[in-house]
Amino acid sequence: MRLSSMADYAVVVMSAAARHCGTCALIEQVGQQRASVSAARLAVETGVPVPTVQKLVSKLTAAGLLRSSRGVGGGLRLARPPAAITLADIVEAVEGPIALAACVDEAKNDCTLEQSCNLRGHWPRVNAALRGALAQVPLTQLAEECR
Repeated sequence: MRLSSMADYAVVVMSAAARHCGTCALIEQVGQQRASVSAARLAVETGVPVPTVQKLVSKLTAAGLLRSSRGVGGGLRLARPPAAITLADIVEAVEGPIALAACVDEAKNDCTLEQSCNLRGHWPRVNAALRGALAQVPLTQLAEECR
């Protein structure tokens, strides 16, 4: 299994945003302005092209992971504290529900083996295990510098 390029880029972009805005929750609690970052700045820092960052920002905002504001002092901010955002949240924002096999998705079920398949009933449990593993990785961990 491999993440799509867009999901990979989303993780990279969210990690960079967390490094800029990671203290947002603490700052907001004491009544100060939260740190923000622009999509252009994220593109420069991550090497992800600006149009791709903008597309990801749209998806991540729609999923409730980022907030965007215009004007002076505007920019992108994490919608939740980084500890409350997981790798599963980011992947699902870009890819949709985590599923290794398409047969569990009624809307996309085009499996030619459906009538004779004995595994269909097992996939929901496998998918839940995979999602659970990804949900154990918080954005705070992803934003840390690798040593």
